[in-house]
Amino acid sequence: MIIIMLGAPGTGKGTVASILSEKINIPQISTGDIFRKHIKEQTELGQLANKYISKGQLVPDEVTVKIVQDRLKEEDAKQGAILDGFPRTVKQAEELDKMLREKNEKVNIVINLTTPEEEIIERIVNRRVCVNCKTVYNLKLKPSKQEGICDVCGNELIQREDDNVETIKSRLKTYFEQTSPLINYYEQKGILNTEEVSEKINRLGKDIAIELAGKLKK
Repeated sequence: MIIIMLGAPGTGKGTVASILSEKINIPQISTGDIFRKHIKEQTELGQLANKYISKGQLVPDEVTVKIVQDRLKEEDAKQGAILDGFPRTVKQAEELDKMLREKNEKVNIVINLTTPEEEIIERIVNRRVCVNCKTVYNLKLKPSKQEGICDVCGNELIQREDDNVETIKSRLKTYFEQTSPLINYYEQKGILNTEEVSEKINRLGKDIAIELAGKLKK
C-alpha cells in the first residue's frame, strides 16, 4: 500500500504519518528527514539541499525523485510506505506513478490536510524536535514532560533552523504555488481524502490518524 501525505508545512503530516505507520505497519518515508540528515552530516547531497531548504525553496525534482526511488527499494518498504513530503510537484507525482507502474504498484490513497494559515505559523515556531529519535513536540500543543528533554529517549530537543516566521511564509508561498496543483491531480484520480486539522474545531492530527488507520485495516 502506498499512501501520500499532502498539506502545507505545519498541518501535521508527520504526526499523522507516524501514527499510521505504527498502526498499519509500513514505514513513514520523510524526504525532509532524509535531507536534514544529509545536511547535518554535511554530505554533498546535504550541501546541495541546504542551498534550497534554507531559503524555503524546494529541492530540484531530479534530486528528490532519486532519493525516494532508492528508499522504496529498501526491504522495509516492500509491503508499502507512507510518503511524507513527496511528491511536492505534479512532475514528481508523474515520476512516482511511472516508478510504481514498473513494479505493478500504484498510489492507493492521498491524505490532504488543511489548516488555517495563522495556526500553521504558530505551530511551526513552537515546534521542537529530538536530536536523536526525531520525536516531534510542540511547546503549546504537545510539550515534553521536562522542558527541552525528549520523553522517549532523554536527549535534547531543538528548534529546526528553518522553523522561523520568515522561512515559514516563504515555504507556504512555495507550497501554494507549486504543490497545491497536486490536489487537482489526485482528485481527478479519485483517491484524494481531504481532512481539516484545526484547534478551532478540536480536530488534531492524531484524531485523523486513528480514524484512517481503522478504515485502512478493513
